[in-house]
Amino acid sequence: MTSPPVEWTQSVWFTESVWLTSTFILILQSAQNAVYLYNIFLALPEFIHARARASRLSEWWMITSEATPPVSLLVPAYNEEATIVESLRSLLTLRYPEYEIIVVNDGSKDNSLGSLIEAFKLQPVKRAVPRRVAYAEVRGIYACEDLPNLLVVDKVNGGKADALNAAMDLASHPYVCSVDADSLLDSDALIRAVRPFIDHPETTMAVGGTIRVANGCTVRAGLVLEVRPPRRWVELFQAVEYLRAFLLTRMAWTRSESVTIISGAFGIFRRETLLELGGYEHGTVGEDMELVVRMHRWAASKGVHHAVHHVPDPVCWTEAPSTLKVLSRQRTRWQRGLCETLWKHRDMLFRPKFGRVGMLALPSFLVFDILSPLLELLGLVMVPLCYLAGILSLEFFLAYCAVVFSFGMCLSLSAMILAEYSLQHHRNVGDLIRLGIGAIVENFGYRQLNSWWRVKGIWQFLRNKKGWGEMTRRGFNEKKHGG
Repeated sequence: MTSPPVEWTQSVWFTESVWLTSTFILILQSAQNAVYLYNIFLALPEFIHARARASRLSEWWMITSEATPPVSLLVPAYNEEATIVESLRSLLTLRYPEYEIIVVNDGSKDNSLGSLIEAFKLQPVKRAVPRRVAYAEVRGIYACEDLPNLLVVDKVNGGKADALNAAMDLASHPYVCSVDADSLLDSDALIRAVRPFIDHPETTMAVGGTIRVANGCTVRAGLVLEVRPPRRWVELFQAVEYLRAFLLTRMAWTRSESVTIISGAFGIFRRETLLELGGYEHGTVGEDMELVVRMHRWAASKGVHHAVHHVPDPVCWTEAPSTLKVLSRQRTRWQRGLCETLWKHRDMLFRPKFGRVGMLALPSFLVFDILSPLLELLGLVMVPLCYLAGILSLEFFLAYCAVVFSFGMCLSLSAMILAEYSLQHHRNVGDLIRLGIGAIVENFGYRQLNSWWRVKGIWQFLRNKKGWGEMTRRGFNEKKHGG
Protein backbone atom coordinates (compact mmCIF):
# COMPACT_ATOMS: atom_id res chain seq x y z
CA MET A 1 0.00 0.00 0.00
CA THR A 2 1.44 3.36 -1.07
CA SER A 3 1.44 6.34 1.29
CA PRO A 4 -0.40 9.51 0.18
CA PRO A 5 1.68 12.22 -1.49
CA VAL A 6 3.40 14.69 0.80
CA GLU A 7 1.62 17.61 -0.91
CA TRP A 8 -1.80 16.01 -0.25
CA THR A 9 -0.93 15.35 3.43
CA GLN A 10 0.25 18.92 3.91
CA SER A 11 -2.91 20.24 2.23
CA VAL A 12 -5.16 18.19 4.54
CA TRP A 13 -3.15 19.29 7.57
CA PHE A 14 -3.40 22.96 6.50
CA THR A 15 -7.16 22.71 5.86
CA GLU A 16 -7.81 21.03 9.20
CA SER A 17 -5.62 23.59 11.02
CA VAL A 18 -7.51 26.49 9.41
CA TRP A 19 -10.86 24.91 10.24
CA LEU A 20 -9.88 24.27 13.87
CA THR A 21 -8.49 27.78 14.31
CA SER A 22 -11.58 29.36 12.73
CA THR A 23 -13.87 27.21 14.89
CA PHE A 24 -11.97 28.24 18.03
CA ILE A 25 -12.29 31.93 17.08
CA LEU A 26 -16.01 31.48 16.42
CA ILE A 27 -16.51 29.69 19.76
CA LEU A 28 -14.57 32.36 21.66
CA GLN A 29 -16.54 35.21 20.09
CA SER A 30 -19.80 33.34 20.69
CA ALA A 31 -18.79 32.93 24.34
CA GLN A 32 -17.99 36.64 24.55
CA ASN A 33 -21.40 37.54 23.14
CA ALA A 34 -23.03 35.07 25.54
CA VAL A 35 -21.30 36.85 28.43
CA TYR A 36 -22.57 40.22 27.16
CA LEU A 37 -26.09 38.78 26.90
CA TYR A 38 -25.79 37.43 30.43
CA ASN A 39 -24.67 40.89 31.56
CA ILE A 40 -27.86 42.41 30.15
CA PHE A 41 -30.03 40.14 32.29
CA LEU A 42 -27.68 40.58 35.25
CA ALA A 43 -27.79 44.37 34.99
CA LEU A 44 -31.57 44.67 34.56
CA PRO A 45 -32.47 44.28 38.29
CA GLU A 46 -29.80 46.88 39.15
CA PHE A 47 -31.36 49.36 36.73
CA ILE A 48 -34.83 48.77 38.16
CA HIS A 49 -33.53 49.16 41.71
CA ALA A 50 -31.58 52.32 40.84
CA ARG A 51 -34.58 53.95 39.15
CA ALA A 52 -36.85 53.17 42.07
CA ARG A 53 -34.29 54.63 44.48
CA ALA A 54 -33.63 57.84 42.56
CA SER A 55 -36.43 60.14 43.74
CA ARG A 56 -36.24 63.87 44.35
CA LEU A 57 -37.49 63.40 47.90
CA SER A 58 -34.53 61.19 48.80
CA GLU A 59 -32.14 63.71 47.22
CA TRP A 60 -33.41 66.59 49.34
CA TRP A 61 -33.37 64.38 52.43
CA MET A 62 -29.71 63.62 51.77
CA ILE A 63 -28.88 67.29 51.22
CA THR A 64 -30.30 68.25 54.61
CA SER A 65 -29.26 65.12 56.51
CA GLU A 66 -26.31 64.99 58.89
CA ALA A 67 -25.68 61.45 57.64
CA THR A 68 -24.40 62.81 54.31
CA PRO A 69 -20.59 62.85 54.62
CA PRO A 70 -18.41 65.79 53.52
CA VAL A 71 -16.40 65.08 50.35
CA SER A 72 -13.17 66.46 48.87
CA LEU A 73 -13.14 66.68 45.06
CA LEU A 74 -9.69 65.97 43.58
CA VAL A 75 -9.13 67.49 40.14
CA PRO A 76 -5.76 66.73 38.46
CA ALA A 77 -5.03 69.02 35.50
CA TYR A 78 -2.31 68.86 32.87
CA ASN A 79 -2.59 71.14 29.82
CA GLU A 80 -6.34 71.54 30.37
CA GLU A 81 -6.59 75.25 29.56
CA ALA A 82 -9.46 74.60 27.12
CA THR A 83 -11.74 72.92 29.68
CA ILE A 84 -10.57 73.56 33.24
CA VAL A 85 -12.52 76.79 33.92
CA GLU A 86 -15.84 75.40 32.65
CA SER A 87 -15.25 72.14 34.52
CA LEU A 88 -14.59 74.02 37.76
CA ARG A 89 -17.69 76.14 37.31
CA SER A 90 -19.64 72.89 36.94
CA LEU A 91 -18.21 71.58 40.22
CA LEU A 92 -19.07 74.81 42.03
CA THR A 93 -22.76 74.36 41.16
CA LEU A 94 -23.09 70.92 42.78
CA ARG A 95 -26.03 70.45 45.10
CA TYR A 96 -24.21 69.05 48.11
CA PRO A 97 -24.17 70.17 51.76
CA GLU A 98 -20.40 70.23 52.37
CA TYR A 99 -17.57 69.73 49.92
CA GLU A 100 -14.24 71.20 48.90
CA ILE A 101 -12.49 71.31 45.53
CA ILE A 102 -8.74 70.77 45.22
CA VAL A 103 -7.39 71.42 41.73
CA VAL A 104 -3.80 70.32 41.05
CA ASN A 105 -1.98 71.93 38.14
CA ASP A 106 0.51 69.17 37.37
CA GLY A 107 3.23 71.24 35.73
CA SER A 108 1.09 72.21 32.73
CA LYS A 109 2.91 73.66 29.72
CA ASP A 110 -0.10 75.74 28.67
CA ASN A 111 -1.89 78.51 30.58
CA SER A 112 -4.04 76.22 32.76
CA LEU A 113 -2.88 77.88 36.00
CA GLY A 114 -3.11 81.39 34.61
CA SER A 115 -6.66 80.85 33.37
CA LEU A 116 -7.70 79.62 36.82
CA ILE A 117 -6.05 82.57 38.59
CA GLU A 118 -7.77 85.02 36.24
CA ALA A 119 -11.21 83.38 36.24
CA PHE A 120 -11.47 82.93 40.03
CA LYS A 121 -9.24 85.78 41.25
CA LEU A 122 -6.92 83.41 43.09
CA GLN A 123 -4.28 84.61 45.55
CA PRO A 124 -1.21 82.74 46.93
CA VAL A 125 -1.71 81.27 50.41
CA LYS A 126 0.42 79.37 52.90
CA ARG A 127 -0.75 75.86 53.66
CA ALA A 128 0.91 72.94 55.47
CA VAL A 129 1.82 70.01 53.20
CA PRO A 130 1.51 66.78 55.28
CA ARG A 131 3.38 64.46 52.85
CA ARG A 132 1.57 61.28 53.95
CA VAL A 133 1.97 59.87 50.44
CA ALA A 134 4.63 60.41 47.76
CA TYR A 135 4.31 63.15 45.13
CA ALA A 136 6.44 65.74 43.35
CA GLU A 137 7.36 69.16 44.77
CA VAL A 138 4.56 71.66 45.39
CA ARG A 139 5.47 75.07 43.95
CA GLY A 140 2.54 77.08 45.24
CA ILE A 141 -0.99 76.98 46.68
CA TYR A 142 -3.76 79.42 45.72
CA ALA A 143 -7.17 80.20 47.19
CA CYS A 144 -10.12 82.52 46.56
CA GLU A 145 -11.58 84.70 49.31
CA ASP A 146 -15.08 84.46 47.81
CA LEU A 147 -14.88 80.67 47.37
CA PRO A 148 -13.55 79.19 50.64
CA ASN A 149 -14.09 75.61 49.43
CA LEU A 150 -11.71 76.05 46.45
CA LEU A 151 -7.98 75.31 46.60
CA VAL A 152 -5.59 75.29 43.64
CA VAL A 153 -2.19 73.58 43.93
CA ASP A 154 0.67 74.18 41.49
CA LYS A 155 3.30 71.44 41.44
CA VAL A 156 6.10 69.94 39.41
CA ASN A 157 4.86 67.49 36.78
CA GLY A 158 4.66 63.93 38.07
CA GLY A 159 1.72 62.39 36.21
CA LYS A 160 -1.96 61.98 36.99
CA ALA A 161 -1.44 59.56 39.90
CA ASP A 162 1.11 61.94 41.43
CA ALA A 163 -1.32 64.88 41.15
CA LEU A 164 -4.13 62.86 42.75
CA ASN A 165 -1.84 61.91 45.63
CA ALA A 166 -1.01 65.57 46.24
CA ALA A 167 -4.70 66.53 46.24
CA MET A 168 -5.62 63.63 48.53
CA ASP A 169 -2.85 64.56 50.96
CA LEU A 170 -4.16 68.13 51.21
CA ALA A 171 -7.82 67.06 51.48
CA SER A 172 -9.61 67.59 54.78
CA HIS A 173 -12.70 65.37 54.38
CA PRO A 174 -13.08 61.61 55.01
CA TYR A 175 -14.21 60.85 51.44
CA VAL A 176 -12.46 61.90 48.25
CA CYS A 177 -13.86 62.06 44.73
CA SER A 178 -11.54 62.05 41.71
CA VAL A 179 -12.79 64.16 38.81
CA ASP A 180 -11.05 64.71 35.48
CA ALA A 181 -10.38 68.32 34.54
CA ASP A 182 -12.05 67.79 31.16
CA SER A 183 -15.31 66.62 32.75
CA LEU A 184 -18.59 68.20 33.84
CA LEU A 185 -20.80 66.81 36.62
CA ASP A 186 -24.58 66.99 36.75
CA SER A 187 -25.56 69.23 39.67
CA ASP A 188 -26.99 66.26 41.59
CA ALA A 189 -24.26 63.77 40.58
CA LEU A 190 -22.35 63.85 43.87
CA ILE A 191 -25.42 63.53 46.09
CA ARG A 192 -26.56 60.51 44.05
CA ALA A 193 -23.13 58.88 43.94
CA VAL A 194 -22.57 59.06 47.70
CA ARG A 195 -25.76 57.12 48.44
CA PRO A 196 -24.08 53.67 48.85
CA PHE A 197 -21.77 55.15 51.52
CA ILE A 198 -24.88 56.27 53.44
CA ASP A 199 -26.81 53.02 52.94
CA HIS A 200 -23.85 50.70 53.64
CA PRO A 201 -21.20 52.76 55.48
CA GLU A 202 -19.35 49.76 56.95
CA THR A 203 -18.73 47.86 53.70
CA THR A 204 -18.67 50.39 50.84
CA MET A 205 -15.09 51.19 49.77
CA ALA A 206 -15.64 52.91 46.43
CA VAL A 207 -18.42 54.14 44.16
CA GLY A 208 -18.33 55.03 40.46
CA GLY A 209 -20.82 56.92 38.34
CA THR A 210 -21.83 56.83 34.70
CA ILE A 211 -19.65 58.60 32.15
CA ARG A 212 -21.42 60.18 29.15
CA VAL A 213 -20.09 61.94 26.06
CA ALA A 214 -20.65 65.72 26.13
CA ASN A 215 -19.92 66.21 22.43
CA GLY A 216 -23.10 67.44 20.77
CA CYS A 217 -24.67 68.74 24.00
CA THR A 218 -25.46 72.36 24.77
CA VAL A 219 -23.06 73.54 27.50
CA ARG A 220 -23.17 76.92 29.22
CA ALA A 221 -21.36 78.11 32.34
CA GLY A 222 -20.26 74.57 33.16
CA LEU A 223 -23.77 73.08 32.93
CA VAL A 224 -25.12 70.61 30.38
CA LEU A 225 -28.40 72.30 29.46
CA GLU A 226 -29.49 70.10 26.57
CA VAL A 227 -28.48 66.51 25.86
CA ARG A 228 -28.03 65.74 22.17
CA PRO A 229 -26.07 62.98 20.41
CA PRO A 230 -22.84 63.99 18.63
CA ARG A 231 -22.99 64.76 14.90
CA ARG A 232 -19.55 63.45 14.00
CA TRP A 233 -19.52 59.70 13.46
CA VAL A 234 -16.38 59.04 15.54
CA GLU A 235 -17.96 60.89 18.50
CA LEU A 236 -21.34 59.18 18.02
CA PHE A 237 -19.72 55.74 18.09
CA GLN A 238 -18.04 56.65 21.38
CA ALA A 239 -21.38 57.83 22.83
CA VAL A 240 -22.88 54.41 22.09
CA GLU A 241 -19.76 52.65 23.37
CA TYR A 242 -19.86 54.55 26.66
CA LEU A 243 -23.48 53.45 27.20
CA ARG A 244 -22.49 49.84 26.67
CA ALA A 245 -19.32 49.95 28.79
CA PHE A 246 -20.24 52.27 31.65
CA LEU A 247 -23.90 51.36 32.00
CA LEU A 248 -24.43 47.79 30.90
CA THR A 249 -21.16 46.08 31.80
CA ARG A 250 -20.46 47.89 35.07
CA MET A 251 -24.00 47.49 36.37
CA ALA A 252 -23.63 43.76 35.74
CA TRP A 253 -20.31 43.83 37.64
CA THR A 254 -22.07 45.53 40.55
CA ARG A 255 -24.67 42.78 40.59
CA SER A 256 -21.97 40.08 40.61
CA GLU A 257 -19.87 41.96 43.23
CA SER A 258 -16.87 42.12 40.90
CA VAL A 259 -16.38 45.80 39.99
CA THR A 260 -12.68 46.30 39.22
CA ILE A 261 -12.76 49.70 37.47
CA ILE A 262 -13.89 53.02 38.90
CA SER A 263 -13.28 55.56 36.16
CA GLY A 264 -10.74 58.23 36.97
CA ALA A 265 -13.21 60.73 35.53
CA PHE A 266 -15.61 60.28 38.48
CA GLY A 267 -15.12 57.99 41.48
CA ILE A 268 -15.53 58.30 45.26
CA PHE A 269 -13.25 56.55 47.78
CA ARG A 270 -12.60 56.36 51.50
CA ARG A 271 -9.64 58.63 52.07
CA GLU A 272 -8.39 56.60 55.04
CA THR A 273 -8.24 53.45 52.91
CA LEU A 274 -6.35 55.24 50.13
CA LEU A 275 -3.79 56.58 52.59
CA GLU A 276 -3.29 53.11 54.07
CA LEU A 277 -2.72 51.75 50.56
CA GLY A 278 -0.12 54.43 49.87
CA GLY A 279 -2.28 56.37 47.43
CA TYR A 280 -2.33 56.06 43.67
CA GLU A 281 0.36 53.98 41.99
CA HIS A 282 3.13 55.82 40.15
CA GLY A 283 4.47 54.59 36.84
CA THR A 284 1.19 53.33 35.36
CA VAL A 285 -1.28 54.84 32.90
CA GLY A 286 -4.10 52.72 34.35
CA GLU A 287 -4.04 54.13 37.88
CA ASP A 288 -7.84 53.99 38.24
CA MET A 289 -8.17 50.24 37.63
CA GLU A 290 -4.93 49.43 39.45
CA LEU A 291 -6.17 51.22 42.58
CA VAL A 292 -9.48 49.33 42.68
CA VAL A 293 -7.80 45.96 42.12
CA ARG A 294 -5.29 46.80 44.85
CA MET A 295 -8.19 47.67 47.17
CA HIS A 296 -9.74 44.26 46.54
CA ARG A 297 -6.38 42.62 47.28
CA TRP A 298 -5.97 44.63 50.49
CA ALA A 299 -9.50 43.80 51.69
CA ALA A 300 -9.07 40.08 50.93
CA SER A 301 -5.72 39.89 52.72
CA LYS A 302 -7.23 41.51 55.83
CA GLY A 303 -10.48 39.55 55.65
CA VAL A 304 -12.50 42.77 55.37
CA HIS A 305 -16.03 42.43 53.99
CA HIS A 306 -16.19 45.10 51.31
CA ALA A 307 -18.14 46.31 48.29
CA VAL A 308 -17.42 48.46 45.25
CA HIS A 309 -20.50 49.91 43.55
CA HIS A 310 -21.37 51.43 40.21
CA VAL A 311 -24.40 53.73 40.32
CA PRO A 312 -26.05 54.56 36.97
CA ASP A 313 -27.79 57.88 37.64
CA PRO A 314 -24.95 60.18 38.80
CA VAL A 315 -23.64 61.36 35.44
CA CYS A 316 -20.24 62.79 34.56
CA TRP A 317 -19.90 64.36 31.11
CA THR A 318 -16.57 64.10 29.31
CA GLU A 319 -15.21 65.49 26.07
CA ALA A 320 -14.57 62.54 23.78
CA PRO A 321 -11.77 62.64 21.19
CA SER A 322 -13.04 64.07 17.90
CA THR A 323 -10.40 62.51 15.62
CA LEU A 324 -9.25 58.94 15.09
CA LYS A 325 -5.66 59.98 15.74
CA VAL A 326 -6.38 61.25 19.26
CA LEU A 327 -8.82 58.40 19.94
CA SER A 328 -6.14 55.90 18.96
CA ARG A 329 -3.76 57.37 21.55
CA GLN A 330 -6.44 57.17 24.22
CA ARG A 331 -7.43 53.56 23.51
CA THR A 332 -3.89 52.23 23.25
CA ARG A 333 -3.13 53.94 26.57
CA TRP A 334 -6.18 52.32 28.17
CA GLN A 335 -5.04 48.92 26.91
CA ARG A 336 -1.53 49.47 28.26
CA GLY A 337 -3.07 50.36 31.63
CA LEU A 338 -5.12 47.15 31.61
CA CYS A 339 -2.04 45.07 30.75
CA GLU A 340 0.01 46.77 33.47
CA THR A 341 -2.66 46.06 36.10
CA LEU A 342 -3.16 42.42 35.08
CA TRP A 343 0.60 41.84 35.05
CA LYS A 344 1.18 43.47 38.42
CA HIS A 345 -1.69 41.54 40.06
CA ARG A 346 -1.30 38.32 38.03
CA ASP A 347 -1.07 36.28 41.24
CA MET A 348 -4.74 37.15 41.92
CA LEU A 349 -5.90 35.31 38.78
CA PHE A 350 -7.92 32.15 39.44
CA ARG A 351 -7.33 32.45 43.20
CA PRO A 352 -10.47 31.72 45.33
CA LYS A 353 -8.92 33.82 48.10
CA PHE A 354 -9.76 36.94 46.08
CA GLY A 355 -13.37 35.95 45.52
CA ARG A 356 -15.20 36.84 42.33
CA VAL A 357 -12.57 39.41 41.41
CA GLY A 358 -9.87 36.73 41.21
CA MET A 359 -12.09 33.97 39.84
CA LEU A 360 -14.36 35.96 37.50
CA ALA A 361 -13.47 39.59 36.80
CA LEU A 362 -9.73 39.44 36.17
CA PRO A 363 -9.87 36.20 34.11
CA SER A 364 -12.60 37.74 31.93
CA PHE A 365 -10.31 40.71 31.24
CA LEU A 366 -7.54 38.31 30.30
CA VAL A 367 -9.71 36.32 27.90
CA PHE A 368 -12.01 38.97 26.41
CA ASP A 369 -9.80 42.08 26.48
CA ILE A 370 -6.33 40.59 25.87
CA LEU A 371 -6.78 37.33 23.96
CA SER A 372 -10.03 38.10 22.13
CA PRO A 373 -8.85 41.21 20.17
CA LEU A 374 -5.90 39.24 18.81
CA LEU A 375 -8.13 36.39 17.65
CA GLU A 376 -10.84 38.73 16.37
CA LEU A 377 -8.41 40.47 14.02
CA LEU A 378 -7.04 37.10 12.93
CA GLY A 379 -10.57 35.91 12.25
CA LEU A 380 -11.53 39.02 10.28
CA VAL A 381 -8.66 38.34 7.89
CA MET A 382 -8.58 34.56 7.84
CA VAL A 383 -12.28 33.59 7.71
CA PRO A 384 -13.27 35.61 4.59
CA LEU A 385 -10.09 34.59 2.73
CA CYS A 386 -10.55 30.92 3.59
CA TYR A 387 -14.20 31.08 2.50
CA LEU A 388 -13.19 32.59 -0.85
CA ALA A 389 -10.53 29.90 -1.21
CA GLY A 390 -13.12 27.18 -0.60
CA ILE A 391 -11.59 25.97 2.67
CA LEU A 392 -14.57 27.07 4.81
CA SER A 393 -18.23 26.46 3.97
CA LEU A 394 -20.85 29.13 3.32
CA GLU A 395 -22.70 28.05 6.48
CA PHE A 396 -19.60 28.64 8.60
CA PHE A 397 -18.99 32.05 6.99
CA LEU A 398 -22.61 33.14 7.63
CA ALA A 399 -22.44 31.91 11.22
CA TYR A 400 -19.26 33.92 11.74
CA CYS A 401 -20.85 37.10 10.32
CA ALA A 402 -23.92 36.61 12.51
CA VAL A 403 -21.79 36.27 15.64
CA VAL A 404 -19.47 39.19 14.84
CA PHE A 405 -21.93 41.71 13.44
CA SER A 406 -25.59 40.87 14.13
CA PHE A 407 -25.20 40.03 17.80
CA GLY A 408 -23.03 43.11 18.33
CA MET A 409 -25.81 45.31 16.95
CA CYS A 410 -28.35 43.73 19.30
CA LEU A 411 -26.08 44.30 22.30
CA SER A 412 -25.49 47.97 21.44
CA LEU A 413 -29.20 48.59 20.94
CA SER A 414 -30.01 46.84 24.23
CA ALA A 415 -27.51 49.05 26.07
CA MET A 416 -29.06 52.16 24.54
CA ILE A 417 -32.58 51.10 25.56
CA LEU A 418 -31.47 50.38 29.13
CA ALA A 419 -29.67 53.73 29.29
CA GLU A 420 -32.77 55.64 28.27
CA TYR A 421 -34.89 53.62 30.69
CA SER A 422 -32.53 54.53 33.52
CA LEU A 423 -31.47 58.10 32.69
CA GLN A 424 -34.15 59.37 30.26
CA HIS A 425 -31.80 61.98 28.82
CA HIS A 426 -32.86 61.92 25.18
CA ARG A 427 -36.43 63.12 24.78
CA ASN A 428 -36.24 63.76 21.04
CA VAL A 429 -37.24 60.83 18.81
CA GLY A 430 -34.73 61.95 16.18
CA ASP A 431 -31.93 61.76 18.76
CA LEU A 432 -32.91 58.22 19.71
CA ILE A 433 -32.98 57.20 16.05
CA ARG A 434 -29.51 58.72 15.55
CA LEU A 435 -28.16 56.79 18.55
CA GLY A 436 -29.79 53.63 17.20
CA ILE A 437 -28.13 54.15 13.81
CA GLY A 438 -24.80 54.67 15.59
CA ALA A 439 -25.34 51.43 17.53
CA ILE A 440 -25.75 49.58 14.22
CA VAL A 441 -23.07 51.25 12.10
CA GLU A 442 -20.33 51.06 14.78
CA ASN A 443 -20.16 47.30 14.22
CA PHE A 444 -18.84 47.80 10.70
CA GLY A 445 -15.39 49.28 11.12
CA TYR A 446 -15.31 51.08 14.47
CA ARG A 447 -15.33 48.00 16.69
CA GLN A 448 -12.70 46.39 14.48
CA LEU A 449 -10.57 49.53 14.83
CA ASN A 450 -10.93 49.19 18.60
CA SER A 451 -9.57 45.64 18.38
CA TRP A 452 -6.59 46.91 16.39
CA TRP A 453 -5.92 49.65 18.98
CA ARG A 454 -6.07 47.05 21.73
CA VAL A 455 -3.55 44.86 19.95
CA LYS A 456 -1.38 47.93 19.42
CA GLY A 457 -1.66 48.71 23.15
CA ILE A 458 -0.57 45.16 24.02
CA TRP A 459 2.46 45.57 21.77
CA GLN A 460 3.32 48.90 23.41
CA PHE A 461 3.06 47.25 26.82
CA LEU A 462 5.40 44.45 25.75
CA ARG A 463 7.86 47.09 24.54
CA ASN A 464 7.53 48.86 27.92
CA LYS A 465 6.26 52.12 26.40
CA LYS A 466 5.39 54.80 28.97
CA GLY A 467 3.55 58.12 28.90
CA TRP A 468 0.08 59.36 28.03
CA GLY A 469 0.53 60.94 24.63
CA GLU A 470 -0.89 64.29 23.56
CA MET A 471 -4.67 64.66 24.05
CA THR A 472 -6.07 67.62 22.09
CA ARG A 473 -9.12 69.34 23.64
CA ARG A 474 -11.59 71.69 21.97
CA GLY A 475 -13.27 72.76 25.20
CA PHE A 476 -16.83 73.27 26.39
CA ASN A 477 -17.17 76.88 25.30
CA GLU A 478 -19.30 76.15 22.24
CA LYS A 479 -23.06 76.40 22.49
CA LYS A 480 -23.44 73.07 20.72
CA HIS A 481 -20.37 71.25 21.92
CA GLY A 482 -18.99 69.18 19.09
CA GLY A 483 -21.91 70.12 16.87
